[in-house]
Amino acid sequence: MRYQNHLTLPNDVQEVPQLNAFVDEVCETAGLDMSTTMKINLAIEEAVVNVMNYAYPNGKGDVDIDAQINDEHLKFVISDSGTPFDPTVKAEVDTTLSAEQRSIGGLGIHLIRQIMDTINYERVDNKNLLTLSKIITKK
Repeated sequence: MRYQNHLTLPNDVQEVPQLNAFVDEVCETAGLDMSTTMKINLAIEEAVVNVMNYAYPNGKGDVDIDAQINDEHLKFVISDSGTPFDPTVKAEVDTTLSAEQRSIGGLGIHLIRQIMDTINYERVDNKNLLTLSKIITKK
């Protein structure tokens, strides 16, 4: 493990700028270019905002974001103790359909699938754990 960092946020979308700064710092440490950093930031923000919006329907809760970098991967683990939800079982969005023909939702996970190399969901000790990894290419 070359690097690891942790951030805890309340389920409040006002905290997204703090999340973006955290992801930028992690990606910079991993030596990623600006374009890749922006894409990863978008994927992580999408996943975290979904947790903020849906995990705690009855009030406040926290979202934990752990980042790890080794020689091959950049990994983010997003965890919460909210409502169980596995975004990986969501069907692929048919992007060939027009916006009017598509069912609502699913574009966020579609976006995350496009940007990240692996996505894994587990429910452990009453927590949702969503792991998003990106292969780091050496320059």
